[in-house]
Amino acid sequence: MSTTDPPVNTSSSVDDREQSVTPLELFFDLVFVFAFTQVTGFLIHHLTWTGLAQSAALLGVLWWAWVCYSWLTGVVNAEEVMSARLVVLAAMAAMLIVALAVPDAFGDDAVLFGIAYFIVRFLHIVLYIVVAPAETQTAVRRIAPGFLGGPALLVLAGFFDGSVQAILWILAIVIDYGIVFIRGVEGFHVHVEHFVERHRLIMIIALGESLIAIGIGAGGIPLTLTVIGAALLGIILVIALWWLYFDYIVLAAENRLSKEIGTARAVMARDSYSYIHLLIVGSIIFVAVGIEQTIAHVGEPLALIPAIAFCGGCGLYLLGHTAFRFRDHRTVSYLRLGVGIVAVVLIPVALQIPALAALALLTALLVGLTVYETLWSEHRNRLRSTK
Repeated sequence: MSTTDPPVNTSSSVDDREQSVTPLELFFDLVFVFAFTQVTGFLIHHLTWTGLAQSAALLGVLWWAWVCYSWLTGVVNAEEVMSARLVVLAAMAAMLIVALAVPDAFGDDAVLFGIAYFIVRFLHIVLYIVVAPAETQTAVRRIAPGFLGGPALLVLAGFFDGSVQAILWILAIVIDYGIVFIRGVEGFHVHVEHFVERHRLIMIIALGESLIAIGIGAGGIPLTLTVIGAALLGIILVIALWWLYFDYIVLAAENRLSKEIGTARAVMARDSYSYIHLLIVGSIIFVAVGIEQTIAHVGEPLALIPAIAFCGGCGLYLLGHTAFRFRDHRTVSYLRLGVGIVAVVLIPVALQIPALAALALLTALLVGLTVYETLWSEHRNRLRSTK
């Protein structure tokens, strides 16, 4: 496998130049800002192995709800059809209840969480029936049992606790994610520019959560030079995460997706964006927890779970990029892969040194990667221009 970057061409075919992201979609995404913040808060208040697993499960179901709506609104402008607009707004209201129930989604609010989430997913199927073309409606009927069966298991899980609840959650997620893999995505359409733009925006939302974490960590403590320094390192780290995604990778991915047509395009979109982007977005949420815990306990070593979330999140972010690139281009950036592994290896180090030092190490690691890739890319471009 080559480490040579694939060529970037941001042009798209004429049939992909449909509507831009609509105000309704942006409005709908606002509730996910709150939902992601709730997941971060959940993990901060449950810094245990169980809490880590439950946070990952919560993120998985919230992400899949967003994915389902992003596929539909990328094909049909729901804002232009009054009935569709009302369904989206109703789903937004139900999603707010889901987000509100996140802190106790495995306790007293488990049933409420499950019912509200089922409504969100049920309205997604209704929306397809209202506005989708006939071919897509047939595809939706093919996967509807899984899309409704998984959320229904979450309702059932709310009446149990312990291992039974955990098993039902696992089954729900496996069914929900697995149905489009087993039954396929034939009949679904992907308009590249709009689809990629939606994922750019959700990445911005996830990165914004890291900035919010800086504010949460600094809340209620004196703004000493050490805390200010940690906050500055935190935002530099977030900038590096942004740069690594938006400077190159998303452009190459959009170009690659635009070259596929029909079902092949839908399959690539499912794999690269619906599946693999969960790793990338989820890793940012875990990094946010690490930043918050660092600022809140700046002079102390990180505890085990925050260290795993922080170092592991940085590593998972780059491993997600590696999977993304390999799925699209069948090439690997061994540099990103290596840096991701180094970030994970730093977990035991983070348990021994002050949290500020661990933050400085991770920031230097990712900034160094960003600077090297940027300078190397400019160097290659200069060489090409001289030939």
